[in-house]
Amino acid sequence: MTSSGSLKSAIFEREERKQQYQAHIRGLNAYDRHKKFVKDYVGFYGKTRTTHDVLVVKTDQDTLREGYRFIRSEEDDMDPSWEQRLVKRYYNKLFKEYCIADMSQYKSGKIGLRWRTENEVMSGKGQFICGNKQCNEKDDLASYEVNFSYFEAGENKQALVKLVACRRCAEKLVYKRQKEKEQLEKREKEKHKRKRERKRSDGSTDDESERSNGRRKKGQKASTSTKDDVKIDADENFEEFLEGMFP
Repeated sequence: MTSSGSLKSAIFEREERKQQYQAHIRGLNAYDRHKKFVKDYVGFYGKTRTTHDVLVVKTDQDTLREGYRFIRSEEDDMDPSWEQRLVKRYYNKLFKEYCIADMSQYKSGKIGLRWRTENEVMSGKGQFICGNKQCNEKDDLASYEVNFSYFEAGENKQALVKLVACRRCAEKLVYKRQKEKEQLEKREKEKHKRKRERKRSDGSTDDESERSNGRRKKGQKASTSTKDDVKIDADENFEEFLEGMFP
């Protein structure tokens, strides 16, 4: 039979552990406390999955990343969910006159645009400083109206936006298009060059054929040769006449 002394000792130890546990819990922040409760629950009930597998934490930044729209529609504003209210509050804090551009992949034609934050407006970034995120040039700036084509929320969208850029960064905006134009012109020149070479080759073949025919007609009457010469001269003059009409 358990003595009263040992019973009191067990109760005291249990109360002491309880107080220590509560003190430990009070020392944690809300997120760490939540994780500990979930971990203790899983351990107590013998679940084999880890806390990470059981619970996926979604932060406000995740909510903004998922719900953000470059240009919000009326349908977006009518959504009463707290996620959309959070996104709308963030969107309303942005300054939607000039854009900030990410040109790190401009050679492949991929340029990202976003609206300016308050700190960027205060510092002049995107208006008095080049709007390229990687550039801080303040001289030789110009404002450009860019047709921004982008894919968002499962849809292809377009918007006309303003971007201030220096001359060097402005060239990056049309880099891919300019390269494609140069390659097209290069292919056209090569095509015309091959065409001229084929004509030149065909012309030399015709000359050889005419020389061969001349050798075969060497024994014919002089009057016939004279007629042929006159005909050739007339054809040459006619070609010159056409060239004069259609230079």
